[in-house]
Amino acid sequence: MDRRYFLKTSGIGLASFGLMAAAPEFLHQYANAAALTGGYGKKKVLVTIFQRGAVDGLNMLVPHGDSEYYNLRPTIAVAKPGKTDGAINLDGTFGLNPAMTAFEPFWKSGQLAAITSVGSPDNTRSHFDAQDYMESATPGNKGTKDGWLNRLLQANAAKDTSPFQAVSMTQQLPRALYGKAPSVAMTNLSDFSIKAGLYTSDMKGGFEGIYQQNAKDTLGETGKETFEAVNFLKQANPSQYKPENGAVYPASDLGRSLQQIAQLIKAGVGLEVAFTDTGNDIRWDTHTNEGGGRGQLANFLRTFSQAIAAFATDLGKRMDDVMVLTMSEFGRTARENGSRGTDHGHGNTMFVLGNSVKGGKVYGDFRGLGRDKLYDGRDLDVTTDFRDVFAEAANKHLGAKDLAKIFPNYTTAKEKFRGYLG
Repeated sequence: MDRRYFLKTSGIGLASFGLMAAAPEFLHQYANAAALTGGYGKKKVLVTIFQRGAVDGLNMLVPHGDSEYYNLRPTIAVAKPGKTDGAINLDGTFGLNPAMTAFEPFWKSGQLAAITSVGSPDNTRSHFDAQDYMESATPGNKGTKDGWLNRLLQANAAKDTSPFQAVSMTQQLPRALYGKAPSVAMTNLSDFSIKAGLYTSDMKGGFEGIYQQNAKDTLGETGKETFEAVNFLKQANPSQYKPENGAVYPASDLGRSLQQIAQLIKAGVGLEVAFTDTGNDIRWDTHTNEGGGRGQLANFLRTFSQAIAAFATDLGKRMDDVMVLTMSEFGRTARENGSRGTDHGHGNTMFVLGNSVKGGKVYGDFRGLGRDKLYDGRDLDVTTDFRDVFAEAANKHLGAKDLAKIFPNYTTAKEKFRGYLG
């Protein structure tokens, strides 16, 4: 049995330098098994959720106070608050899609904030390019090799960091985590634990025994350290996990991913950055039959908000140290199309959730939906660069100081920050 087979059958991908690594060199720094005992203490954790496919931010965070919204969307607009299937009023100008009732308590408690008219200065309407630019945080530059979250980890490098400092609950390592800092990608913590058990002390002789017998073979020291890391991660006991505080996760890809991220946070594995996306069962690219307060998009938003609300409920007081940030590559056209849907647009909405968030407020400069205010006469204009939102999370939540290394060729001066963390 060699390292490649072990890693493959363990159900885990260990990433170094942005590539799926058969022999993860970064594990050499964890030769002391005593370090892998959950002794990392409390960590600030940033959880990023990518709404791949370009969500319609105008039907998610509804500008019901702008009459042009209803002129532009005669069949798919979300009704005003107080009407049948009307928006959940937030501040008299904006409201949540009525399917997002799970978010309402967090808004009222000041834990949830929204950022409107946020996006990329690059005008691409290509899903692939826009996602790449957002994850690299270098819009317009396709030559960037690493992702912004990996550069954040590099900037915050410290001794004795966990091999699970950065985890993506996705099948492949996301672009945002490409780079020199170690990252782990996995799809299912329970499957990982079961498969990894084949090579641990649960089996007579165990993987450690195999290692001892073959210390000079291809398994080598990396195999020993991988074994230690596997046992460390298994402390999460995924098969016995029960959400706390009455939290109920929806049976969706996002719900399962967030439950497992909560599990890792509670297990004390040293997690600092987590990434996931909304999975295959939510499709934001609503070119046809989008719906308004009911319908296709509303159903997706219901699952989306329920998963995030369950995560925050499950963690409870632990949300003092956890922040959730949502994003999508671009928004959608202000005007509905001939198929009662929307096409690829520009400006969009982000949500931020956490106990340290100055919530109960919509941040950003919303200039309205009049034709002279729209980008190219068709899209919500971008008035907040997404890098300013990322920068505040990096600086004020995770304590990164040298933002120029995280956001190259871009000035994220403190006065440009959105203020959602004070």
